[in-house]
Amino acid sequence: MTVRRVVPNIQSEAAQESREFYGLLGFEEVMNHGWIMTLASPSSPTVQISVMTSDKTAPIVPDMSVEVDDVDAAYAVMRARGAEIIHPLQDEEWGVRRFFVRDPSGRVVNVLAHR
Repeated sequence: MTVRRVVPNIQSEAAQESREFYGLLGFEEVMNHGWIMTLASPSSPTVQISVMTSDKTAPIVPDMSVEVDDVDAAYAVMRARGAEIIHPLQDEEWGVRRFFVRDPSGRVVNVLAHR
């Protein structure tokens, strides 16, 4: 399994203000679904921050997202280890396959792959 990128998720009701703030640091908007907006570095596109008001199909806003090349393998490993799955593995309408898992410190991690 290969990690493609790691993205911190910031829960905020101030998306426009966050876009402006992180824009001052050189980030540009690359995706906006209303409830989630992703900002990226133009010079290094995998350097990203996501700002979320809520999660459209999950019960909680994850603390971070980890994009992997094989999300099904990641899910199988986590289940085999007895990790707490917060949101089951499923295909989402916006083009990702993902699940949420709680890490040992209690953080919620969105593990995903693009379809």
